Amino acid sequence: MTWSHWEITPFITSVFFILGVLTLFWVSQNWIINFFNTHHWRVDQSLITDWYGLIYMMLFVFGMQTAVVGQNDAWIFMNFQLIGLTFCGYFLNVRVRYYYLYPLVFIFMGFNHSLYYWESWGHAVTLILFFTALGRLRKHVPLQTKQGQVTLYLVTCAGFGAVLWWFMKLKFNLSWATYWQEWTYLLVFASLLYIYASMLSANAHLKQNLVAFANHDALTKIENFAAYKTAINYQVTSSRKNGSQLTMLMFDIDHFKQVNDTYGHLAGDKILQHVAQVATIVFHANNPQISLYRTGGEEFNVIFPNYDLTEALAVAEQLFAAINHIAVPVNDHQIQLSISIGLSELAADDQSPTAFYQRVDANLYHSKKHGRMQITAK
Repeated sequence: MTWSHWEITPFITSVFFILGVLTLFWVSQNWIINFFNTHHWRVDQSLITDWYGLIYMMLFVFGMQTAVVGQNDAWIFMNFQLIGLTFCGYFLNVRVRYYYLYPLVFIFMGFNHSLYYWESWGHAVTLILFFTALGRLRKHVPLQTKQGQVTLYLVTCAGFGAVLWWFMKLKFNLSWATYWQEWTYLLVFASLLYIYASMLSANAHLKQNLVAFANHDALTKIENFAAYKTAINYQVTSSRKNGSQLTMLMFDIDHFKQVNDTYGHLAGDKILQHVAQVATIVFHANNPQISLYRTGGEEFNVIFPNYDLTEALAVAEQLFAAINHIAVPVNDHQIQLSISIGLSELAADDQSPTAFYQRVDANLYHSKKHGRMQITAK
């Protein structure tokens, strides 16, 4: 086998080509998501999947078609393009409404010199219906059994594939042998796509679950001490490098041990969950970039990127007012809550994130030592 002499059948090379394109997508998408996570940029991952998936597949479709535009064999890459559409519409579940596809279809038809063929218009309408059907099918997949998922998926691909290839048969005067061969190839590719994409998706979900488990507190569902260490190291380094402001807050629940001893650990767990929920609401209402962590039993740390002490103090006072004197119902009791807070801004003489942490912790200790239910900011 040489560059000019290729003994492997086109079908085999097509299979590996499709798998390679999909693998490249998954790898590059994960790289983008990891890039955002490394820089602690909070971006909805589904948004990345939607836009990157759409752009990637459009480049794939237009790039392949460039080689055959205006030729009598302009149909030869259609199965690849249909697999790309299936991948976006079903497996990525790209949330693009059908009417947003009109401009893309018109652009592709103009690019492919197909605007004056009625078969191409029929093909385009069917393509939009196919994409819409894939999205609706994916939306209702959880209601189906595993076998039902595969059956509905293959029936949808087979039905629309038959109509799409019928339009190509008419336009390019293809033989019935070619029609059935290409339709069969489409079903084989669609089946392989289902198997391969399902495997990749399962591995991705497993990885996400492991990462979430390692970085989140099982009780309160907020990030834990391990996540805090990663975040504070990054934020301190970033603040030093960019000259940006950084403030940290620590708070804990007053007399929490007494609550545990009096009402039991289940009551303590309920209080921790309630405090975490209230704090999350307060911080997200102010700025989603504010990060909350459970770093100890009843202790919580909060990182304020690009906040000076005065700005962070204003948010701390909101938290203070929201939690203090809240009555949490536990069985037949109403447990009154209060918190103590310490906060400080990153200083030039803080030699490390640990030194910064210790200063904030000292402020929290000052609040607790002087009567609790106080804020110490300096």
